[in-house]
Amino acid sequence: MAMQSCFCGSGISFNQCCQPILEGTQHAMTAEALMRSRYSAYAIHNVDYLIATTHPSQRANYSKEEITFWATSNQWQRLEILAVTPTTVTFKAYYLDSNNQLQVHHEHSRFVFENGEWFYVDGDYFEG
Repeated sequence: MAMQSCFCGSGISFNQCCQPILEGTQHAMTAEALMRSRYSAYAIHNVDYLIATTHPSQRANYSKEEITFWATSNQWQRLEILAVTPTTVTFKAYYLDSNNQLQVHHEHSRFVFENGEWFYVDGDYFEG
């Protein structure tokens, strides 16, 4: 049986890439690794992981229902990483919306490393 390549587009199999991070058997070692694992979490609807990896100071801004709706109402197509620094990732996430129209979520995300773990803080969105 062929291994499923990871949703994050790394070219590595899911079980060697984001799956161990999503299952909690290993931590994301960089902001980029966390961002990639969060994209994979959207693709497989792992909402608990998305909440757990959002910085505690920001969690009140997101409801489990909203995240679940966003994750499940879209078909996640691919992730394109545009730029990376130690604490930021600029990316485009391509998805099909509920009308099967291709959409692009373009974001410059900020991350923080605390107590041995990376967290998503917030991001700036780009139109178009």
